Amino acid sequence: MAQHGPVHVASSQKALMLEMKSLQEEPVEGFKITLVDEADLYNWEVAIFGPPNTHYEGGYFKARIKFPVDYPYSPPAFRFLTKMWHPNIYENGDVCISILHPPVDDPQSGELPSERWNPTQNVRTILLSVISLLNEPNTSSPANVDASVMYRKWRDSKDREYSEIIRKQVLATKAEAERDGVKVPTTLAEYCVRTRAPPPDEGSDLFYDDYYDDEDLEDEDEDDCCYDEDDSGTEES
Repeated sequence: MAQHGPVHVASSQKALMLEMKSLQEEPVEGFKITLVDEADLYNWEVAIFGPPNTHYEGGYFKARIKFPVDYPYSPPAFRFLTKMWHPNIYENGDVCISILHPPVDDPQSGELPSERWNPTQNVRTILLSVISLLNEPNTSSPANVDASVMYRKWRDSKDREYSEIIRKQVLATKAEAERDGVKVPTTLAEYCVRTRAPPPDEGSDLFYDDYYDDEDLEDEDEDDCCYDEDDSGTEES
């Protein structure tokens, strides 16, 4: 088993600090990111808001991202804590998506190495890929075969069983959103608002400047909201 020394840990911690800082300052639409424990950079909690005009509209879905100590050279794991019925999500909540698979040559998987993880990927690309996957499942190698069969019935004949299960799961998340004091966006205008996190003025010193140099954080070009009026998971592809 490979051993990861202090250099790997220091490198991955710095990378994660920079990514968290970037996501706090320039959030991805439809997501809230926090640390499970401020003393542990390798475990993040994600709140995902269901995009408007899709089956998931109004939903409040929680997930965890667990990073390896050699990140970004190895991919993190992404697991939903909220119960999800989806062709590419295992019963335990683990997400099966190419971008989170190590870049090995595995012809039997049907995936190209270029579709898999590489160190240029980051949390932003993971989050956007997960949202895309929710709305456009990959049924060629499903993690949940029953959900895949049901999704294909909905896609091909508009059988409503698949959409009804998701709507029930969305409704079940409303109570948790209320407990957490979270207002879930239900319109495109609300969903596309980027909310800058307030600067930490007390408590955690996690993002103090002595942890990183601002010039190390490359500016990223941001597109407008990633969902348009006609980009709907409820339309036939």
